[in-house]
Amino acid sequence: MDGHSTYVPKSAIARWFEARLPIVGLVHSSFVSYPVPRNLNYFWTFGAILSFMLIIQIITGVILAMHYVPSAAMAFVSVEHIMRDVNYGWLIRYLHSNGASFFFLAVYMHIFRGMYYGSYKNPREVLWILGVIIYVLMMATAFMGYVLPWGQMSFAGATVITNLFTAIPLVGTGVAHWLWGGYAVGDPTLNRFFALHYLLPFMIVGVVVLHVWALHVVGQNNPDGVEVKDVKRDTVAFTPYATIKDMFAVCVFFVFYAWFVFFIPNYLLDADNFNPANPLVTPSHIVPEWYLLPFYAILRAIPNKLMGVVALALAMALLAFLPWLDTSPIRSGKYRPMFRFFFWIFVICCVGLGYLGSQEVTDSATLVARILSLGYFGYLIVVLPVLGLVEKTKPVPVSIADAVLPPSAAAAE
Repeated sequence: MDGHSTYVPKSAIARWFEARLPIVGLVHSSFVSYPVPRNLNYFWTFGAILSFMLIIQIITGVILAMHYVPSAAMAFVSVEHIMRDVNYGWLIRYLHSNGASFFFLAVYMHIFRGMYYGSYKNPREVLWILGVIIYVLMMATAFMGYVLPWGQMSFAGATVITNLFTAIPLVGTGVAHWLWGGYAVGDPTLNRFFALHYLLPFMIVGVVVLHVWALHVVGQNNPDGVEVKDVKRDTVAFTPYATIKDMFAVCVFFVFYAWFVFFIPNYLLDADNFNPANPLVTPSHIVPEWYLLPFYAILRAIPNKLMGVVALALAMALLAFLPWLDTSPIRSGKYRPMFRFFFWIFVICCVGLGYLGSQEVTDSATLVARILSLGYFGYLIVVLPVLGLVEKTKPVPVSIADAVLPPSAAAAE
């Protein structure tokens, strides 16, 4: 028994509706009877967690937008109004601000899982590229959202990041002036960022739909990195097998999320951002949110402004080319010993860059950041292409069933 089924409307009304708009059948085939590899582990639950967080961010964001005033004179005051005067405004704001951090925490786990298990390899290249696009849109959305409270760090961060565009030859200054709405960060800048911050999440939803669509076309990868050969033996129905696991993971994730919201809601916020923006005062140490720190460290590690911007853009763009940079025919890191070693070095480089991005600039910190940046780019540009040519891999199972079921059970299936 394979556990899969086809949706058949039972009532006359349901049959009439399904013949004209088969939404129920689409949902059933996509999220009920859809076959998933039987060996998926809990790292595959982060897709559901990300969907959960995206819904929370959009709902809380829309509610906050009803009370927020995108004006340099009133933005900071309107945030205080939300916190003090709006019914449960403090809860909505803390859900939204901490939700951004937990959203990125889940997406980083999702990305590292995909990199470890080779989820970007043929035939999932488009699926991976759509994921990278979502990631870039998330970073843009988060940065603009960080500016909206119009505190001292928000203003300083907006000034530093938008000034980077001026390093781009020919068009950079024009782009920066358009973002500013003038010749410096001010009221028009805040209006533009508010409009884009409101718009981009709905663009993310659109790309997420394409991402899920592409996933259902090519099927899910799995920890063993082998394709489904026999639907009955290698897969189980999405519901209840995957949904139960997803629901449990979402609940566990939500416990940690709620703990931050209710007990330490300001832990991830910068103290300088509790002061209204003042163009005449510059914080002693300007840092972005933690999820942008690795790229910020790469930017600061390069003394030339233009080359720093190029390295920053390249650090994100290279992720989209992973399907072609990794030349190994083996997907999963389970069967690639040398790959596992270098992968964890890559993870250490990313974490180290994140830490250095939060520290003050010193000669020693800059030197270490440059070394870790070389490790980041070296892994993507040198290690992955070479490993595919020289690495000796372990034997890969013939099928998913052979990998996870005892021989007698696999034969019975």
